[in-house]
Amino acid sequence: MVLGPKRHNGVVPRSSRRWPLAAGLAAGVALDAVFGDPRRGHPVAAFGRAAAALEARDYADSRRRGAAHAAACVLAVAAPAVALHRRTRGRPPWQAITVATAVWAVTGARSLHHEAERAYSSLRRRDLAAARAVLPSLCGRDPATLDAPGVARAVVESVAENTSDAVVAPLLWGAVAGIPGLVAYRAVNTLDAMVGYRSARYLRFGWAAARTDDVANWIPARVTAALTAACAPLVTRTSPVSVLNVVRRDGGRHPSPNAGRCEAAFAAALGVRLGGTNVYGGVTETRPDLGDGRVPEPEDIRRAVLLSRAVTVSATALAVLAVLAGDWRLYRRMKKPTTKTISATMATHHSRCSANPAPNRARMTSRARSKSNIAGLLLKPDWLASTPGGFVKHLAPGGRLPGPAQ
Repeated sequence: MVLGPKRHNGVVPRSSRRWPLAAGLAAGVALDAVFGDPRRGHPVAAFGRAAAALEARDYADSRRRGAAHAAACVLAVAAPAVALHRRTRGRPPWQAITVATAVWAVTGARSLHHEAERAYSSLRRRDLAAARAVLPSLCGRDPATLDAPGVARAVVESVAENTSDAVVAPLLWGAVAGIPGLVAYRAVNTLDAMVGYRSARYLRFGWAAARTDDVANWIPARVTAALTAACAPLVTRTSPVSVLNVVRRDGGRHPSPNAGRCEAAFAAALGVRLGGTNVYGGVTETRPDLGDGRVPEPEDIRRAVLLSRAVTVSATALAVLAVLAGDWRLYRRMKKPTTKTISATMATHHSRCSANPAPNRARMTSRARSKSNIAGLLLKPDWLASTPGGFVKHLAPGGRLPGPAQ
């Protein structure tokens, strides 16, 4: 019996296997945790310089021009990523290596935690100037007028938001779309950090980049909030239910449709109150309070970093499991055609028999005659005992058993 191609026997083709992607995601997070971002020659920094150079040429106070700028920047890095993704399909070692390298390049957990700990150390030494100097590497607000609690709040809010932007979101996009998802997401997020402001210069030009970033982070931000709630008992002994209640109540108050969920989750998990007045490029924004706790203190920065690390580990495990679950679904789908192939083979066999009915009719006649003879034996058993010679002598001419007339 022919069962069809090898893939119909439940063997997933090598080009469709996704475990190298899962291995690359985990290895990339490990690389970032060990080595961090390179100080020179970082791919994201190179992309930022190229985008800034292009902006100097194509800038205009127009949404259309800003959309064209964002599309050109994203496509410039997404197209090579798609080619690399196709080139490494069917080569598991190379695919895992390239995915790990991409994850290491686009994620920034170690850098985020390192800068936050620098600010924490400066505040503990009561060196407010040094803490203010660290703040521009974490967020875009003006640090000149911030006091120690203001710096602590800014750092906690940055850790909360960037845990989603720099860790959870790239891992989820990598799990969904591989290398192109990793690279394209980082390009979108970097453009938002460069031009996605509500200042006079970027209000229209940066509109497309900001909206694209909102769409790309919509699901990751909510996943970050859920993972924060799940990790809260391990770090701060806070109930996950209370964290989710605060996220539902306060997450939508934030001007950003995504950052508010992450910051509300961290505020509830740490027992602090985030939000307030911020200054960005001379523009003052007053944001509603998130959470019911106290004003953040320097010690809350350390706790926020611990919570962010726990979320990083959880997000990595979630991304890996999502990839492997997709591989398992593919395996189950590849097994289904086996039954269909066998059914098709049997249908072909029956169709051939139907095309030549003579052998079928002979078999059916012989089978009916045998059943009739057996029925005769069962209905008239007395002839066996009353006739000498036993069973053999009463075979009909030609070897047929006696029975009812046909």
